[in-house]
Amino acid sequence: MTKYSFMDDYSEGCHPAILERLAQTNLSQQTAYGDDDYSDEARELIQRRLGSHKSTIYFVGGGTQANIIVISSLLKSHEAVIAVGSGHIATHETGAIEATGHKIITVIKKDGKLTSADVEQALAENAHFPHMAKPRLVYISNATETGRIYTKAELAALSKTCRDNNLIFFLDGARLGAALASHINDVKLGDLAKLTDVFWIGGTKAGALIGEAIVINKPELAEDFRFHIKQRGALLAKGRLLGIQFQVLFGDALFFTASRSANGLAAKLSKAILKAGYELDSETETNQIFPILPNPLIEKLESDFKFYNWQAYDKDRTVLRLVTSWATDEAAVDRFIAQL
Repeated sequence: MTKYSFMDDYSEGCHPAILERLAQTNLSQQTAYGDDDYSDEARELIQRRLGSHKSTIYFVGGGTQANIIVISSLLKSHEAVIAVGSGHIATHETGAIEATGHKIITVIKKDGKLTSADVEQALAENAHFPHMAKPRLVYISNATETGRIYTKAELAALSKTCRDNNLIFFLDGARLGAALASHINDVKLGDLAKLTDVFWIGGTKAGALIGEAIVINKPELAEDFRFHIKQRGALLAKGRLLGIQFQVLFGDALFFTASRSANGLAAKLSKAILKAGYELDSETETNQIFPILPNPLIEKLESDFKFYNWQAYDKDRTVLRLVTSWATDEAAVDRFIAQL
């Protein structure tokens, strides 16, 4: 690219430590389909972080794949999902969940965060049975699509609401690394094993080449789960590719250090934007920044940088989305700030 990209946190390949490990292990013969030594060790490393050996861990290639497999395998055909309107499954997965036959009941929230009250309201508004799809699963993402994170108290409240109403609590962790590394975060990986029924750990946006780790915390939900992975085309013959990457990410806490680096540069960008006199559409809590900038300024910045024009703010200004990654060059951040 001739322009430096702040489009996303997966424009680069993978962290050099992962690439090195992939090369080192390349000629080692291993059992296929994720039953290799590297995947076994990766699962053990994650379980240590969880503090729970009751959780079952499965590796798949991507986030949309993880969401489809979890939701379609756990729900009956007449059951629905409750999610915020900006949730990834509702906006950026090409109707993948609906294509499996499951309705998404959306709740519009500015910060992208679902609350217990939202869930209770959705249940009340969708209770005309059997004429309405039955809410059965609550979907959230941490961090959200607006870069905000959930506190432990908020997750605990949602967890209680789900259990009181016999709902499955499912957390999309595409940017879980950024959430856990946030300067205001009070949630640990082990908390998610206790509070959610299923969540997944995003490797793709935390330094992996590809790969996400689905964590199922209720043994009954894990029954026959590998059949669903296979049926959805997600059981890789060379499953070692995924296992090796999570072995590296969790072997020396790279998952967390890489995410902290991304968050740190996002904070630097965010502070500079505010210092320059501009507003933010969403508070910067992770590695996504949402500045509100004049359209002429945006046109000038676009000559040297790539970023996402998120949405129009008014006739003269637009909300941008800038995203930093584990590999973001601080010199590029400084250039952006200087031009701003």
